[in-house]
Amino acid sequence: MTEVKTTFIKDMEFVAMTTSGNKIVMDTLKENGAGATPMELLLAALTGCTGMDIVSILKKMKLEFTKFEIVVQGERAEEHPKIYKKIRLIYKLYGDLPPDKVIHAIDLSIDKYCSVSNMLKSVTEITYEYKIYYPPSSVHLKNR
Repeated sequence: MTEVKTTFIKDMEFVAMTTSGNKIVMDTLKENGAGATPMELLLAALTGCTGMDIVSILKKMKLEFTKFEIVVQGERAEEHPKIYKKIRLIYKLYGDLPPDKVIHAIDLSIDKYCSVSNMLKSVTEITYEYKIYYPPSSVHLKNR
C-alpha cells in the first residue's frame, strides 16, 4: 500500500513524505513560494509516469536516445474545482529513432501503462505531439 504523510509547515506551505522516503514541498503560487502547487505536481506526476514508461518501452525495443524531455501544458476550468479540462504533452526525443516506434511507445504509455494518464483521461482531454531531433537539423512532428 502506498501512503503519503503531509505536514503543515507555515502560511500555505506543506511537506509531504512519500512511502519511498522522499520529501515534496508544496505551496501556493506566490512570489516566493517554497514549493510547487498541488496542480503543478499533478502535471509533473503525469510526465514522470509516461516518461518512465516510454524509456522502458524504447529500451525493450533496443532503441537509444541521447536526450528526452517532456513539456506539459494544462488548461484549467474557470470555475471551482478548476480541474484540468485539457492537457497537452510534448515529447522531445534526441536520437536516431523511427517515428513509428516512438508513436507506439507513447500510445502504449498513455493508453495502457501510465496509471496517472489513465486516471486523468476519464475527466480530462489528453493530447500529445512528439518531436524527434536527429540529426540536430531535422525534426519529425506528429500530433494526436
